[in-house]
Amino acid sequence: MSSALTDLCRYPIVQAPMAGGASCPQLAAAVSEAGGLGFLAAGYKTADGMYEEVKQLRGLTARPFGINLFMPQPRYADHAAVEVYRNQLAGEATWYETPLGDPDAGRDDGYEAKLAILLDDPVPVVSFTFGCPTRTTLDALAQAGTYTVVTVTTPEEAQTAQWSGADAVCVQGVEAGGHQGTHRDDPATDAAGIGLLSLVTQVREAVQLPVIAAGGLMRGGQIAGVLAAGADAAQLGTAFLVCPESGAHALHKQAMTNPLFVRTELTRAFSGRPARGLVNRFMREHGPYAPPAYPEVHHLTSGLRKAAAKVGDPQGMALWAGQGHRMARELPAGQLVEVLKGELEATRASLMPGLGNVS
Repeated sequence: MSSALTDLCRYPIVQAPMAGGASCPQLAAAVSEAGGLGFLAAGYKTADGMYEEVKQLRGLTARPFGINLFMPQPRYADHAAVEVYRNQLAGEATWYETPLGDPDAGRDDGYEAKLAILLDDPVPVVSFTFGCPTRTTLDALAQAGTYTVVTVTTPEEAQTAQWSGADAVCVQGVEAGGHQGTHRDDPATDAAGIGLLSLVTQVREAVQLPVIAAGGLMRGGQIAGVLAAGADAAQLGTAFLVCPESGAHALHKQAMTNPLFVRTELTRAFSGRPARGLVNRFMREHGPYAPPAYPEVHHLTSGLRKAAAKVGDPQGMALWAGQGHRMARELPAGQLVEVLKGELEATRASLMPGLGNVS
């Protein structure tokens, strides 16, 4: 691990920022206390909501932690396509007895207000998804003492992050659950995602920045694999989603190992941006027709997803999950960090005796 990352966490284990409620203060605190790096997800939070979660997290741990922000997205120009999708979802609204949302709601997610808070009251780490901030922004965070990470899905995006002044990149392979962090949402590249091990190698050759590897990782042996490929740390989301401290819905947690949900796919059905989740009825019926309109589709389906969860129907929920979801273990987050550390050490020791200890 790079010296800067070593200062942030004892073990090369990062808990992914999972927007939508899973990454709550209790989960982040448990991971950081155990020697990993816990994260909060501010993408769908208001600026005030983010501030309150940071305050709560600081009351639970004195260890370093991170905050993830979504980069603002351009307005989708094809309003007719969004309206067609709205009409297609009319049956869902009737079935769940809830109105469809306003696709233009929440265009301003408070990005600038969140940045202002994080510059006034700095946190140890800030990461970004769906794009790269300006050098001015990254320099300002650096001056505030904040370590910055930019999510990337290609070597070219990693180079942009390096040129812009990021401290590290989170390299997200196509195996990752939840939204793909591509900087430019181009439907032509939906099926062109790069596998994690190959991507880590390509990014390592393209930039001179610390690399955090993310995508389908569930075991310490897999962490050893990405570290051997050149990563400095590994980021895991689905592995922590089922922990008791996670704020994910109980149906979402149960679905990870439910035999009804055997595979994952990338879909735009729930948000308009490609995201990997468990294949369910909603994804099968609406995924092929969803326009590349984020966050318009996200707001359109928000009420449907909440209504499905309320009536206990996982077939209408966004069950974000990485490709390794069947390996999920319902362990307390701190215990999971220790188990992952032990598996990592055992793998390293079996391959290269004397290199097992990661502490």
